[in-house]
Amino acid sequence: MTTLSVAADDIEEITILMPAGRVDSSNAKAFESQVLQKIQEGRTRLVMDFAELDYISSAGLRVVLIAGKKVKAGGGVLALCGLSPTIRDVFEISGFISLFPVSETRDEAIRSAGA
Repeated sequence: MTTLSVAADDIEEITILMPAGRVDSSNAKAFESQVLQKIQEGRTRLVMDFAELDYISSAGLRVVLIAGKKVKAGGGVLALCGLSPTIRDVFEISGFISLFPVSETRDEAIRSAGA
């Protein structure tokens, strides 16, 4: 099993999710459960801070896509920040970079998520 931890922090109406390590097929389901739990709690303004993420596979991208669709359906937004060059490449190659607001810093992502 690949190591993944996900910290979460709420700043007013915005939830910041900070996955650390690797998101791949062995742990994407657990990541998805954590993300969807926040959405089910009514948190529709999400920031995913990837500053501590080393790797994301297509299974991880699927989780981001599902979360984005669910928050959008609830009138919210999913913003991304802290993408390392490697992680950013994965999002660009997959075409996902154009689906979400992407910021360099967490503060910018929080603003784009509606704070």
